[in-house]
Amino acid sequence: MLQQILDSAKLFLPETALAVTFCVALVMDITAPRNRLLTASVVVLGLFVAGGFLVNQMASGTSSIFSNMIAVDPFSTFFKFVILTCSILIVVFSSQSHELRLGQRRLGEYYSLLVSLTLGMFLMTGASNLLMMYISLELTSLSSYILAGYTKEAEDSSEASLKYVIYGALSSGMMLYGISILYGLTGAVDIYGINQALHAGNVNIVTLIIAGVLTIVGFGYKISAVPFHFWTPDVYEGAPITITAFLSVASKAAGFAMLIRFFKVSFENTAVTGLAFGTWTSFQGFEWNQVLAILSVLTMTLGNLVAIWQNNLKRLLAYSSIAHAGYLLLGVVVLSNEGIAAVLIYFVVYLFMNLGAFYVVMLVANKTGSEDIDDYKGLGHRSPLIGVAMTIFLLSLTGIPPTAGFIGKLYLFAALINAKLFWLAIVGALNSVVSLYYYARILRNMFLREPEVSSTALQLSSTEILILFVLLIPTLLLGVYFTPLVEFAQASVVMFGTH
Repeated sequence: MLQQILDSAKLFLPETALAVTFCVALVMDITAPRNRLLTASVVVLGLFVAGGFLVNQMASGTSSIFSNMIAVDPFSTFFKFVILTCSILIVVFSSQSHELRLGQRRLGEYYSLLVSLTLGMFLMTGASNLLMMYISLELTSLSSYILAGYTKEAEDSSEASLKYVIYGALSSGMMLYGISILYGLTGAVDIYGINQALHAGNVNIVTLIIAGVLTIVGFGYKISAVPFHFWTPDVYEGAPITITAFLSVASKAAGFAMLIRFFKVSFENTAVTGLAFGTWTSFQGFEWNQVLAILSVLTMTLGNLVAIWQNNLKRLLAYSSIAHAGYLLLGVVVLSNEGIAAVLIYFVVYLFMNLGAFYVVMLVANKTGSEDIDDYKGLGHRSPLIGVAMTIFLLSLTGIPPTAGFIGKLYLFAALINAKLFWLAIVGALNSVVSLYYYARILRNMFLREPEVSSTALQLSSTEILILFVLLIPTLLLGVYFTPLVEFAQASVVMFGTH
C-alpha cells in the first residue's frame, strides 16, 4: 500500500505544486499583506512549476493512481495545459484590474483562491472515481463562490455569489443523488467498475437512465448548458471581469473533461465498439448522446438568441459563452475520437479569443468605468489598436476565416458530417450566423458610430499592449497554421479511456 502511494505521488506532482503554492500564497498574505506584486509573482512561479511537472508527465503514458481515483493520461494533460495557461493569464489580468485595486483590498487570499480553483479543475480533468469527481467539483465550486463575490462592496457582486451558491448547491445535490443511485445499481464507485457491471447486464435500464439524467444536471451546471444555465448571466455580470473570464474558459474546460471521461468510460459498450476506427457505442437503451444532442441545440440556440438583447458586454459575453458550450457539446455527441479531438482543438482557440474579448472589456472598463455597449461608440477611432483587436476576437468567436475560431468550428462540423449528423451541423451553422448579429452590434458601435463629445482617447501601457498581442497572435496564427495543434489533440485522445 505504501509503495502504491509513493508511486502515485510521483505522478501527482503538478497538483502537489499547486497545493504548495496555495499554502505559500496564504502565508505571504499574512506576512506581507500589502505587497500584491510579490504574491502575484509567487503564484505565477508556482503555476510555471506545475507546468514543468506537466511537461515531464507527458512521457509517462497512461496510468491510474491512488487506487483508480485519478487517471493520468494525455487527455487530462491536454486539459491541464489549457487550464494552466488560462490561470497564468488571469493572474496577469488581475494585476492590472482597477476593479480589484479599489478599497485597498488585500489580494493575497484572492490569488490563493485562484490557485485553489486551478487545483480543483486539475483534479476534475483526471477524476475517474465518482467520489473524486464530486470532491473535485466541490473544491472548484467553493473557490468559485468566494471569487465571484470578491468585490463585495458592489451589490451585484454579492448577489452573483449568492445565486451561484444556491444554484450550485441544488445541482450538486442532484448529481450526488445520481451518483448514489449508480453505486446502488453497480456496486462500484470507479467508472471502470461501473462499466464492468453494466457489461454483466444485471442493471435495471430505467433506473440507470434516471441516474444518468441526474448526473448530467451536475455536469450541465458546470458547463452552463441549458436549462442549467440560469446562474451564468447574473454571476458573469456581477463577478470581477477577471473571474468572469476565468470561469468562462477554465471552468468550462474542466467540466467538459469530466463529462467526457464519465460518459465515455462508464457507458461505452466495448463489446460492439469499433476501437480500431476510433468510434464508440453506448449501451442499448441508454443513448446518452441523444440527450446531449438535445442539450446542445437548446444551449447554443438560447444563448445566441438572448445575447441579441444584451447591452452589458459582460452579460452579452456570458450568453455567448453559453452558446459556445452548445457548440462544444456537438463534438461529444459524435461518439468518436474525431469528435473529442475537435473539442480539444476548439478549447485551445476558445481560450485565446474569449480571454482576448474579456481583456478588451477589462481595459475599456479600466479607462471608462463602464461595460455598456453604448460606451464603445467611436472606440475604433479613439483607440484603433483596441478596436482592431476586439474585431479580430469577435470575428474569431463567430467562426469567420482566417481566424482560429474558424478552424475550431471547421473540425467540429467535419466530425458531425463524418458521423452523418447533418441536421446538427446545419443547426450549428445557423446559430453561428445568429451570433454574427450581436457581435456586429459591437463592431458597429466601435467604427460606425460617432464617439460622445466627452470621450477621450484610450491610452494603453506597454504591458497592456504586450498582453493584447499575446492573445491576438495565437488567434490569428492558429487560423492559418494549425497542424501542430491538431496533431497534439488527436494524439491526446488515441489512448483515452483505456485502463
